[in-house]
Amino acid sequence: QVQLVESGGGLVQPGGSLRLSCAASGSIFRLYAMGWYRQAPGKVRELAARITSGGTTTYADSWKGRFTISRDNAKNTMYLQMNNLKPEDTAVYYCNAYPGTWPWGQGTQVTVSS
Repeated sequence: QVQLVESGGGLVQPGGSLRLSCAASGSIFRLYAMGWYRQAPGKVRELAARITSGGTTTYADSWKGRFTISRDNAKNTMYLQMNNLKPEDTAVYYCNAYPGTWPWGQGTQVTVSS
């Protein structure tokens, strides 16, 4: 069973940047479309961006132009480059297959505040 470990979150000022990483155990990572999901306080978890096994990306409208999803299949790792962060981006960020197939990791907290 695949295990997922997210990292790279933290506290950042509005307009700042962060790079999140998602490390997956198991070589089957490369066969699956993957997604970054986020759960803001008091809200349900939602898919915000996804990437196919071949690298084709899709973003939620609120993320377009600010966030970039990428993956390195050789390293079983997915990334999320987050630029021009806004307070409304504050959430716990999770990765999983798309659709969410594997057990959820612990997520990584992103807090955008001055």
